[in-house]
Amino acid sequence: MALSLRGTLWLCAALSACALLAVPANFPGLGADARLPLAVFALATCAWIATPVDDTYIALGAGLALTATGVIGSEKLFATLGDATIWLLICAFVLAAAVTRTGLAGRAAAFLVSGARTVRQLVHLTTAALVLTAFAVPATSGRAALALPVFLALARALADRRRLVAMLALLFPTVVLLSAVATLIGAGAHLITVNVLWQQTGERLGFVEWLLLGLPLAVVSSHLAAEAVLLTTTRRAERRAPVRITPEQIAVLVDDPATPVTGPLTTAETRCLALLGTVVALWCSEPLHHVPPAVVALIGAVVAASPALGTVRLKDALRTVPWPLLLFMAATTAMGVALAESGAAGWLVGGLPLEVPAWLFLTVVVAVSTAAHLVLQSRSARSSVLVPLVVAAAVGAGVNPVAAALASTAAAGFCHTLPASAKPVALFAELPGSYTPRDLLHLSAALAPLTAALVLLFALTVWPLLGVPVLLEKP
Repeated sequence: MALSLRGTLWLCAALSACALLAVPANFPGLGADARLPLAVFALATCAWIATPVDDTYIALGAGLALTATGVIGSEKLFATLGDATIWLLICAFVLAAAVTRTGLAGRAAAFLVSGARTVRQLVHLTTAALVLTAFAVPATSGRAALALPVFLALARALADRRRLVAMLALLFPTVVLLSAVATLIGAGAHLITVNVLWQQTGERLGFVEWLLLGLPLAVVSSHLAAEAVLLTTTRRAERRAPVRITPEQIAVLVDDPATPVTGPLTTAETRCLALLGTVVALWCSEPLHHVPPAVVALIGAVVAASPALGTVRLKDALRTVPWPLLLFMAATTAMGVALAESGAAGWLVGGLPLEVPAWLFLTVVVAVSTAAHLVLQSRSARSSVLVPLVVAAAVGAGVNPVAAALASTAAAGFCHTLPASAKPVALFAELPGSYTPRDLLHLSAALAPLTAALVLLFALTVWPLLGVPVLLEKP
């Protein structure tokens, strides 16, 4: 494996940092137990940034190094894979496979999009449909794959309006990425954030708490982003021209063309819709029945794959589970535990000027998290690096770590500058008639400050009204 000049420079920087940490006389305030976790953290971060090695492989190597050297016990490393959030994601993918198999996605797309009469209506109805998929399909790459046939059908129906097709190619990944914050299962990075908060502060964010905080932000940011996409990629005359999308045009490429997108629901669709509605309702009513979301998801997955009532075979559904992502989450959670318990995270942020107003602290957190996709392309890797440090710094600055971690995770959802910045963006960039890199840069220039300002506004004004104050409450 040949390293580029950029990769070589990052590797040299990481090795230099490790060499400095190896000398006891350096950094006298840093305990011996914290030096090795810091060295592993530095090497892993540089490897994520500068090498083509798979992110999961790097994370597993870091977890193994921490375990082999005795920084954390093997039981802690393996226990992270059995965490309830891991089970929640596995079962959510099984449910998503059942929904995909029935063709409900195509029926929902035909119902919403066929009602559009103007370009703006088409954009916002599509946005609303994509936001709703956050409840049914976990992870942004899975939602992008589910939405791809819908885009292809729209592109075929609008083949004579090239700029509208390019606009839709930008709209789909943009909304998929920004609406992920709506639910806990919207992205693997959310589960990493929840685990870091639990390990470092003892605060546990459940499905309902995340939904209450994330859904309003997802709805507002998605529709604002839709307007930004519309205004930056189309002219006024193109926006004023009417559109007419029929259910038959949607049916051509959505799922199986033989699957109906109008008329009465099939038996399989009815069962699947009832199951999905029941699962989401139980997730949202957790404070009433106190059944953990992971248990609810497991019940739903068992029913979805059952021979009598299910719509998908279990082994087929399990093939859709992103096992590398789960291993990555488990290994990086172990890294976060090591950084927190050894005092390395606290020391790392201890030299920062934390005596600043809370609004300024959150502004810096949001700005850094928004720009982080230029260095770390993996959303989960960004949260693995940023959230442990943000939580430790927030405690030192007197800022509520929950607010800081949520703001960082939400801001990190912006990754639209380059096609390689996120998998959904890259997926739609490769399609015929799609947007150009210049279109993406124009959108990024408008969307980056807009999303950052919106996350900051929610952190400072909306989330406190929903029970997450800005300042750390003293016992």
